[in-house]
Amino acid sequence: MSEPEIWAFEPNGWVPNSELPVLVWRNVVPVGDPDAIEARLCQNGWRPDWRDGVYPYHHYHSTAHEALACTSGSAELMLGGEGGRQVHVAAGDLLVLPAGTGHCRIKASGDFLLVGAYPQDQDWDICREAPDEAALARIAAVPLPRADPVEGAGGALMRHWGARP
Repeated sequence: MSEPEIWAFEPNGWVPNSELPVLVWRNVVPVGDPDAIEARLCQNGWRPDWRDGVYPYHHYHSTAHEALACTSGSAELMLGGEGGRQVHVAAGDLLVLPAGTGHCRIKASGDFLLVGAYPQDQDWDICREAPDEAALARIAAVPLPRADPVEGAGGALMRHWGARP
């Protein structure tokens, strides 16, 4: 299995981001088969929750880490908040965003489709403004996943997120 790209983001304007890095794997999930992607995520302890795209506005989640598995099409996403890092994602790619990481869709092909998944027992929210103390506490309290969504226990996520700094 190839190693993911690893990107770190500092707080950016109203977006808190995370001390944990974003991980981006290329060509690791089945193309055009969301059922197979969902089965693999479940096998690795991540609960598939939806099939759709990414919202076209900057936001983050304060209650969950998020895996985005691209089953078809492609898109340009902005990670880390306004002026952050633009990333091209295409069918077969999978991103893991730690809680607090800003993201939005810049543009997408008409057939762009993601499977969104979360570690077991984590439910997502949508935050579109600077976090208050309660939101920062929620982000800090989100537990680390028990497994990597791509490789399961012992995968790259576990190596890079194994312990909070």
